[in-house]
Amino acid sequence: MRLKHIDRIRGIAILCMIQVHTAAIIPPEGITVGHPIAFFSASIGGMAAPMFVTISGWGIYRSAKRRKESADGTRAWINWIFPRVMILTLCQLLVNISLNLERGGRFLWMTPGVLTLLAIGSIFGPMLVKISQRTKITLLVIFLFSPMIIGDLNGSDLNWIERVSSVGILEWIERLLMNGTYPALPWLSFIVLGSLIEEQNSNLKKIDPIIKLSLVIIIASMFYSFYEQIPWALTEGDAILTFFPSNTMFIFTSGIFVIIIFRILQGNEILGGMPTGGDKYSWLESAGRLSLSIYVLHFIILGFVAYFMQDLPRLEIYLAFITTIVHTAIWIPLAILHEKYIPKLSFEEVLRRLS
Repeated sequence: MRLKHIDRIRGIAILCMIQVHTAAIIPPEGITVGHPIAFFSASIGGMAAPMFVTISGWGIYRSAKRRKESADGTRAWINWIFPRVMILTLCQLLVNISLNLERGGRFLWMTPGVLTLLAIGSIFGPMLVKISQRTKITLLVIFLFSPMIIGDLNGSDLNWIERVSSVGILEWIERLLMNGTYPALPWLSFIVLGSLIEEQNSNLKKIDPIIKLSLVIIIASMFYSFYEQIPWALTEGDAILTFFPSNTMFIFTSGIFVIIIFRILQGNEILGGMPTGGDKYSWLESAGRLSLSIYVLHFIILGFVAYFMQDLPRLEIYLAFITTIVHTAIWIPLAILHEKYIPKLSFEEVLRRLS
């Protein structure tokens, strides 16, 4: 059964990612990292990626469950895993080439990213359907605290150029697993979280006490930040929450808010009713179903923008704002038109056929 609230969450995640990526490529004049607008934009990005990875983990687990029920042989699993890893890796390369650092972009051609993270998550799929819920929770805790466990290996001393580059296969594996933009440690936390949400989809209300306790911890961290005069959240640097590298408090905080979003949007759909809002938010669903294709395509467009703007002055704030909003919003009607006229032409369809 196709769940509407899942497509809506995926749609929100991809639109938020487009917003933050567009804002990064065309930052307005006079806006510094510490500006409230910059903080708001970074906050959206800080929630978008965890949502995107968690919902992907949900999908990986759900798909792996169906595969286990139909055929549990090694060959069947290889036929399920290999196309996913291949397509996601090729899409990551396409993203990197489109937004190459040498042409005003942000990546080098070999940079591991969120799609290679999802490829690793696909490899974990068969294991996630075979282990117990208690083991999954143990794995989640290990991944959550992995930034503390690996210490300086998480790349806290790396600048952006170093984080997206690698010399040789060993350093590339290091970026993939520990200190790239979306390393397996700790980002596999969200893949496991997605599997737990699918496993407990009809019992999410039971974790409300955990959510309440977690919110107390998060609020306490804000008070601590104020008391110690340490920034509460930064994209990178010295703060309670950091994205590059993603520390334990960031993974914990964003994970809790992802669960809250699931709880809010789920409504009664799992029990046979309607998701929150009924059909009011159905316009998000097409973008959600096309999230992988939109992710790749919006980077191709941003790659052209970055190339032509690299020697130009920054846009004025109102023009940059309008451009960002338009580029984000345009994918909603495009996704709807795509489903109406060319639904078979997408990376999602290729993935379905090869799997």
